[in-house]
Order: sequence, then C-alpha cells, then structure tokens
Amino acid sequence: MIDRDPTLPVVRQAKVLKLACSTVHYKPRPVSAEDLARMRRLDELHLDYPFAGARMLRSLLRREGVSVGRRHVTTLMKRMGISAIYRRPNTSKPAPGHKVYPYLLRRLKIERPNHVWAMDISYVPMRRGFVYLAAVVDVFSRRVLAHRVSITMEAAFCVDALEAALARYGRPQIFNTDQGSQFTSLDFTGVLLDAKIAISMDGKGAWRDNVFVECGATIWMGSATIRMKGQVVAIW
Repeated sequence: MIDRDPTLPVVRQAKVLKLACSTVHYKPRPVSAEDLARMRRLDELHLDYPFAGARMLRSLLRREGVSVGRRHVTTLMKRMGISAIYRRPNTSKPAPGHKVYPYLLRRLKIERPNHVWAMDISYVPMRRGFVYLAAVVDVFSRRVLAHRVSITMEAAFCVDALEAALARYGRPQIFNTDQGSQFTSLDFTGVLLDAKIAISMDGKGAWRDNVFVECGATIWMGSATIRMKGQVVAIW
C-alpha cells in the first residue's frame, strides 16, 4: 500500500491514505560494521567493568582511539540488552494489593529457639555481577537455618528457603520479615498460614529487627564466601 518511492514522502502517503504514521513501519536497517565492532568491544568491557555506565564506557573506548558519543553508547547498550550493575535501593518495596500483617515483636522477650524466626534479602556483589541472598535465621540463637541465592528478586527463592528451613527445623511460633513484595506475596504467606505460624512484619521504628540477617560477602580470587555471624552459608 505504501510506496517507498522517495518522490513522495511516506508521511504524505500515510496522510492521503488516512493512516497514522505510527502504523507505517520502515524496513530495519542493518547494523553497520563499525557498530558491530563497537558492540563487541562494549561486551568485553562490560564483563571487565560491570559497574560502568555509558559515560565510563565512552571514555574507555576513547582511550582506545574509538570516537563515539555517550548517547550512541547508550543506544548500543540498549540494543545489546546490557546496563551498569550497581546496588539498587528498595529491596523491601511493597507490592500494591498485598496484605501487610501487624508487627508482633514489640516488647516481646525472645528466650528460646524456634520462638521467632526472621528472614531478609541481602545484595551480594560478585566479581562479574551480583546475586541476591535470602536467609532464614533463628532470632534467639542467630543460627542460619536455610539460605538461597537468586539473580532476580522473585519470591520463588524466598519460598524455597522458607520451606527448606521448615522441613529441617520444624516451625517457629512467629515468623518476622519486612514488608517487601516477596514476603507479602500469597505464595510466601500461604506457606506460613498453612503451617499455622503467626506472621509479623516490620513497621515504623522496627527497622533494626532484621539487621543481623544482612549478609557480608568476602570476594577473593573470583570466589565469594558469605558469612552470617561468623557462620559460612555459601561459597562460590
């Protein structure tokens, strides 16, 4: 219907035919040899410097004599599906519509194991990327009961860690988390409700409860040893 003859612009043709310009698709142009070479080098630089954004990658390319602008680097990165890896906030972001349970630990004296368990997600930087670590901890003994790692923030690896802890150590009286979307999801809370465990979620002024669950990672020679309160829970 649309003639690609340049004597009549495509926009004019679309107007005559009463078509929206957005419905007229141009034939994609092949990637130039220069951009293919740049993309190959960007892929190599991204592996060596996963934290580098468009500006830093542009500077690295210019040091090698490749003349390219920041915006063009951004375009190539989008085409390749890569982006700078860095610590992002809001690992405890709630999801709209999920039920938030009341906080049950206020003025509660925890005096025995399996009285209260806690769970949180920690960001673990790696040599060539990052992972998220979810761990279940007994609040009284500070023992790591189960842990799982994931490259995404889906709820599945949290549910997997929870089920592993329940299968090995029984069930606690109270299970405490923050209000993150993983912990308020039906998949996660359903496991707790089926096991008849009281659900507690941190509110205002309760941010310290899960601090001890946060993990530290020691990266050495390409491997990471994750420790919680001195206990090794994962090694790469």
